Amino acid sequence: MIQKSLFIASLAFSLLNHRALFALDLDAYPEYLRPGPDGNAVSADRSTTDPRGNLFTRSKAIQLRAARNGYVSFFVVVKHSGETPYSLSLHFDRKPASLQPQLFKTWYHKLRRKGSLIPDALIPVGNPFSSKLPDPDNKVAGQTAQSFWVDFWIPSDTVPGLHEGWADVSTKTKRVRLRFQILVLQSVIPTADALTIDHNSYGTGWLESLYPKQSRSAGDGFFRSDALFDLIHAYHRIFYEHRGTFHQLGYGHAGKVGPEFAPELTGEGRHRRIASWELFDRHYGALLDGSAFRESRRGAQPIPFVYLPINPEWPANFLNWGEPGYEAEFVSAVSAMEKHFLEKGWTRTKFEMFFNHKKRYKGFHWDGDETRFAHDDPPLLEYGRLLKKAVPSGSPVQFVFRHDASWRLEQQFKSLAGIVNFWVCSRAILSWLPEQLKAVKQRGDIVWIYSGAPSIAFPSSAILENPLRAWMWNLDGYIHWLTVSPSADPWFNSEGEETCLAYSGERFGIDGPIPSIRLKIQRNFAQDVALLKMLETRQSGEALREEVSRRINGSRLKDWWTPRPALADLPPEDWSNNSIEGGIEPYLHVFKNWDPQYWEAVREHILNLAEGGLTR
Repeated sequence: MIQKSLFIASLAFSLLNHRALFALDLDAYPEYLRPGPDGNAVSADRSTTDPRGNLFTRSKAIQLRAARNGYVSFFVVVKHSGETPYSLSLHFDRKPASLQPQLFKTWYHKLRRKGSLIPDALIPVGNPFSSKLPDPDNKVAGQTAQSFWVDFWIPSDTVPGLHEGWADVSTKTKRVRLRFQILVLQSVIPTADALTIDHNSYGTGWLESLYPKQSRSAGDGFFRSDALFDLIHAYHRIFYEHRGTFHQLGYGHAGKVGPEFAPELTGEGRHRRIASWELFDRHYGALLDGSAFRESRRGAQPIPFVYLPINPEWPANFLNWGEPGYEAEFVSAVSAMEKHFLEKGWTRTKFEMFFNHKKRYKGFHWDGDETRFAHDDPPLLEYGRLLKKAVPSGSPVQFVFRHDASWRLEQQFKSLAGIVNFWVCSRAILSWLPEQLKAVKQRGDIVWIYSGAPSIAFPSSAILENPLRAWMWNLDGYIHWLTVSPSADPWFNSEGEETCLAYSGERFGIDGPIPSIRLKIQRNFAQDVALLKMLETRQSGEALREEVSRRINGSRLKDWWTPRPALADLPPEDWSNNSIEGGIEPYLHVFKNWDPQYWEAVREHILNLAEGGLTR
């Protein structure tokens, strides 16, 4: 009898576990807490104070606040075992036309070195969306949960107040609902960016490798085809729509220029002229007049910055460097560019003369990028003279001289003053030059810093560190040095995707890029910074930065700078990368061990301020 009772109890326990195993459920998580394929947050994102961090209470209601003219985002997670099909949908109670959810299915990337599965790529899907677990494409063994990034766009004319709706997941036999409540605030996020967040790339060869179907269909003419220019514009759009910009450098270290990046030249010496604008205008016309962004929620705006094809070998032949013929070729072609841009009305973009070569690449005898030696300055000074000769003083066309500076940054702030007016700086070296930076900003120069994107294995909020540093330093922008170069196999053998913030959508039937979680998080941060910029009309920017710093980890604004190290007084040619890092390392503790979800509290503070409230 006892054995029979034990057997019945054991059977009941087994059936309960069986039902639980195949139970259908729906969960929600904040944007900084990425859910894994088991439904638990990835370990890198878990807060020490709230390791689960899910959004809903026992009443299963998601509660969010959002300013207008921006996005509010979160994850929903379908939890289910077995291969029973499910359907997920999101909708509002009264179907407000202005608030429409966008669903993105997360892709779980398998890291090559650790074997762990991290979500990052976001695949646009319909609403409703139907599939089953494990996901047929992602093929994660034992997958019991699928997460979706949810974007709600809040137009500027949305009626403030509480907007409620439901997330539903259902199978043939069961349905689970999760209520969401979005409190739309009075505040409107400014359309203009307070900080330029730039995404860099090189040439167009990578498009052929990332989009083999499209390149094959275009045949040998891919690099002159509509398919190429459509892809280029699609990459500009994805970064623009995520409150960023996109750069493509169109020449190599030895000066060879891609034909799609420069007008066609003819003649030599004083007979040098531009023969055709056809490819250049197909490439840049829609970007420089803004029509490439006509369908964007941000509206049609010209790109704010663009590389010019100017380098030592274009538009003048470097064999004639130092001769009158070189000057004649340079001035003739650049003057023609200024006239063409003016005729087209392209006066809202900054056209950058920028030198990316290094002597060690054996193209030219001097460094143009990250110059280290005093003998690299004279060529830069000469190009400054040539540019001023080619472009009429007072032209509404905005030519700027950009220099990416590191080793000799402090000296060049002085030696190239009045010549270079756009600085992209080593963040490590700039960290000990706050006073010099003030002088450069006071004369009206543009100042950015540069670095790379974090690995997907890092906390998702790590994507904010460098743009946040740029804002803390009151800079104009930040540049990710490479953002469109995924691992050889990002889907099943990922290297961490430190050079990829937008993936090719071709494997999913999408003729263009798809976003990453990191790009979405960065966009939402850019919205917050735009609100902070607006708030500077009410209180000083320094006070705002001081309070944000305190709320991050109790630090002071001064902690974001590095005391001048001893090596700064040595000649830069005596430095090394190791000595630079060693000089600032003792002061980097302020940037370590941040809570992965720290920005959620900062955002709440910003929204409170924007609504006119006070917080402790």
